[in-house]
Amino acid sequence: MSAAVRRSFGSLSVPNYRRYFIGQLVSLSGNWMQMVAAVWLVLSLTGSGVAVGFVTALQFLPMLLFGAWGGLLADRIDKRRLLIATQVLMALPAIALLAVAAAGVVTPAMVYVAAFARGAVLAIDNPTRQSFVIELVGAERVVNAVSLNSVLVQTARVLGPALAGIMIATVGVVPCFALNALTFVAMVVALLAMDPAQLQTPPVAKRERGAIRAGLRYVRATPELAVPLALMALVGTFGFNFQVVLPLLATFSFEGGAGAYAALVTAMGVGSVAGALVTGARGRTGPRLIAAAALAFGGTALFAAAMPTLAFEVLALVGLGAAAVTFAAAVNSTLQLAVSPEMRGRVMALYSVVFIGTTPIGGPLAGWLAETYDPRVALLLAAAAGLIAAFGARASLRRTAVAPA
Repeated sequence: MSAAVRRSFGSLSVPNYRRYFIGQLVSLSGNWMQMVAAVWLVLSLTGSGVAVGFVTALQFLPMLLFGAWGGLLADRIDKRRLLIATQVLMALPAIALLAVAAAGVVTPAMVYVAAFARGAVLAIDNPTRQSFVIELVGAERVVNAVSLNSVLVQTARVLGPALAGIMIATVGVVPCFALNALTFVAMVVALLAMDPAQLQTPPVAKRERGAIRAGLRYVRATPELAVPLALMALVGTFGFNFQVVLPLLATFSFEGGAGAYAALVTAMGVGSVAGALVTGARGRTGPRLIAAAALAFGGTALFAAAMPTLAFEVLALVGLGAAAVTFAAAVNSTLQLAVSPEMRGRVMALYSVVFIGTTPIGGPLAGWLAETYDPRVALLLAAAAGLIAAFGARASLRRTAVAPA
C-alpha cells in the first residue's frame, strides 16, 4: 500500500472512528436509497419537476428553520448518546412510508410529510455528526477524517442509488423503504460499541440565555469562520441541488428511466470519492484549496451543462463530483480547525444550514428552471455560483487561513 493511500485512510486506525465509519456507511447507503425511492415515487405520482424540488426541499427545510437549535443541543448533550436517539427517530419516517406504500394508499402529501419528519430529526443529527468527528480523531487528524466522511457519504451515494435503481426497476419502491429502516440498526450498534474513554470530549456549553445569538456573534467576529460559511451558503443554495437536477436530467434531457438516473448519481458519487481521497491524503486545508475547488466546480458544471449525450454527461459528472466534495470538505475542515470547542456544535450547525438547509430555496428554483426551460439551465446556475465563490475566495480568504494550503 503506497504512502498516499495510507494517508488517505489514516483516521481508520482509530478504533472508535473505524466503528463510526462502518456504521455510517451502512446507514447512509440506506438513506440515499430512500431519498432516490421517494423522489422517484413523487415523480411517478405527479410527473412534475416542481414536485420533485418540493419533496427535496421539505427534507431540508427543518435544517434551515431549526438547525441552530440542533447545534446547541450538540454543544450541551453527550454527542454519542444524542446520535443514538436520532438514529432511532430517523427510522420512523421510513417505516411510515413502507406501511403506506405497501398498502397501496400512498399519495404525494404522505411523501411530503415523511420527508419533513425525516428532516426535523436531521436538523439535530447532522450538526451532531459534523461536530462529533474531531472528538473521535483529534485535531491532528480532522482534515483526513472530514475527507473520509466525504468518502463514506459519496460511497453511500453510489451504493444507495445503485441499489435503489435496481430494486425500483425489478421489485418497486416498497423494499427500498424496508431496507432503509433496517440500516439504522448498524449505526446504533456502532455507537454502542465505542469506547467513551477514547473520545476527546470538549467542555459542555453553559446553559445561558441567548446561546444561539452568542454563536452568531462569534461567527460574525471571526473572519476565519464567516467567510467560508458565506461561500458555502452561495454554492449550497444555487449549486448543490443535485437531488433535484439529476432525476430531471435523466428523465427530460436524456429521456431515460431509473437506470439512467442511477448512472448519473453513481458517476457523481465515483468522482466525489476520488476527490475526497485526494483531499484526505493532503491532510491540509486553506483558502487556496477552497478557491481552486470552487473554480473547478464552476468549470465542470459548465461542461456538464453542455454535454449532448448520457455517456458524456456521466464523464462530466465524475469531475463535478470531485470538485464539489473537495470544496465542501475544505470549508468543513477549515471551520473545524478555527472554531472554539465549546462553540463547535453551533458553528457546524451553521455549516449544515448553509450546506443542506438552503435546499428549500435552491431546490424549488432548480426544479422550476429545469421544468420551465431545461435541466441544463440549473447546471448553469450551479456553474455561476461556483465561479463567483472562487472569485470571492481569492479576494477574501488570503488573510484568514487556518493552515497553509
